[in-house]
Amino acid sequence: MEKDVTLQYYDDHAEQFVNSTVDVDFTKMQDPFLSKLVAGAYILDFGCGSGRDTKYFLGHGFSVDAIDGSKEMCRRASEITGIKVKHMLFDELSDKDKYDAIWACSSILHLSYDALLDVLKKMLIALKDDGLIYTSFKYGDFEGMRNGRYFIDFNESKLERLQKDLPCFSVDELWITTDVRPGRDEEKWMNLILKKK
Repeated sequence: MEKDVTLQYYDDHAEQFVNSTVDVDFTKMQDPFLSKLVAGAYILDFGCGSGRDTKYFLGHGFSVDAIDGSKEMCRRASEITGIKVKHMLFDELSDKDKYDAIWACSSILHLSYDALLDVLKKMLIALKDDGLIYTSFKYGDFEGMRNGRYFIDFNESKLERLQKDLPCFSVDELWITTDVRPGRDEEKWMNLILKKK
């Protein structure tokens, strides 16, 4: 139910969402992630939204697959990136040992905790040995519907719980930032780079 409502939100608000995110300077998150990868590494943009990050990665010589659960976001991201963005839900990921890294920016935060566990397992299976995941969550301990979408927020205690429940990754890097969109600098985000064990 929450998943359907959240995806419908992005279909209904695609133009507004793209306009508010596509031109945001996100290099403070993108560059630390890319610096840990070899040239030309294979990245999955997992919930690519406007396609901003896929376009950036492609422009820096990386191979990228991009997916999103919103059909309207897929259409717009395909136009922005110049590649076909696949319409796919997170729990449909079935690749094995395929990607060097997965970029899940402000995307898997729309899953309940149990669904997040299941999807992270699939993400780790899709990664090659020592593969990396970048992901980000609003900072806090809220979980539920907010502004027409389902969110799970994260803090240090929730991350500890996740590591106990899913011990097959380690935290390579963690940093807290403020929202980069204009007028949103009171919102804090937890940024994580996770490494497959």
